[in-house]
Amino acid sequence: MTEQQRLELEAAAFRHLVQHLRSRPDVQNIDLMNLSGFCRNCLSKWYKAAADEQGVDIDMEQAREVVYGMPYAEWKAQHQKEASTEQLAAFTKGQQP
Repeated sequence: MTEQQRLELEAAAFRHLVQHLRSRPDVQNIDLMNLSGFCRNCLSKWYKAAADEQGVDIDMEQAREVVYGMPYAEWKAQHQKEASTEQLAAFTKGQQP
């Protein structure tokens, strides 16, 4: 496999992951964090960091829009639910060393 092929495969996998997350707004970020240790916001931060490394001028809101498919505030208003006591407890437990 060439370096270009590897990059193209990784990019395709990223696009598929983003599309999958966009198609599942019912899956809350806190659930993703509790189960996998990352969420849509993490993915947005990694996208922004990669842009910074490449010298591409993109702000955090633009990075979030790439992942969420819409402005973050709009996604939150449409899809984000208040975290339950159980979700918050699991999140807190997962953050402890």
